[in-house]
Amino acid sequence: MVKENYERILQALKPGVRLVAVSKYKPVSDIRSVYDWGQRIFGENKAQEMKAKHPELPSDIEWHFIGHLQSNKIKYIAPFVTLIHSIDSFALLQEVDKMAAKSQRVIPCLLQFHIAQEETKFGFLREEAERMLDSEAFADLKNVRIDGVMGMATFTNDRVQVRSEFVGLHKEFDYLKSRYFSGAEHFKEISMGMSEDYQIAMEEGSTLVRIGSSIFGPRDYSLKLEDLV
Repeated sequence: MVKENYERILQALKPGVRLVAVSKYKPVSDIRSVYDWGQRIFGENKAQEMKAKHPELPSDIEWHFIGHLQSNKIKYIAPFVTLIHSIDSFALLQEVDKMAAKSQRVIPCLLQFHIAQEETKFGFLREEAERMLDSEAFADLKNVRIDGVMGMATFTNDRVQVRSEFVGLHKEFDYLKSRYFSGAEHFKEISMGMSEDYQIAMEEGSTLVRIGSSIFGPRDYSLKLEDLV
């Protein structure tokens, strides 16, 4: 069923939308199967899990970190991560810059905005993002690059609410693009939409959809790290 699920989602993607196959709590063997069918972008939300899987899989995989990132875990993924979706504070971005410099890399990042009506979600408010982007300290960062925005909608069956939140994220993208990144071709990503709401997200301008369970099926959270590699 995994191949059928994967092909169904590929067929549903709108032009210009890329699929991040969310492989958290899925073993390397499952990832390799989807890789063999042509998928190259995989998303993980635990740094140590991503680090463990990375050497076991082909080198042309694009590893996207999509979960809440702790500063002390950046060192595990800094040498190879392709894109960090979940920058939710300036302190975190500064630490990514520091670890990227140690790895002699520039790491592309997305600014996570708080768009949901849930306190458990992370992310910037516009005023916080402005203060950061206007600061001299931000200008001093040399080893990170801001490529766009990310957001997570409220977990609800209210599709009108979800659509409104995605519309809001797109407005944040447009605002930042016009004020801070008007000449930056790399500032082009809007990461929004997961298994339950990616169709709405695509309609509202998503360029990256993060889909896991609709491809791989339910996750087994009892698995330990050594079971996954």
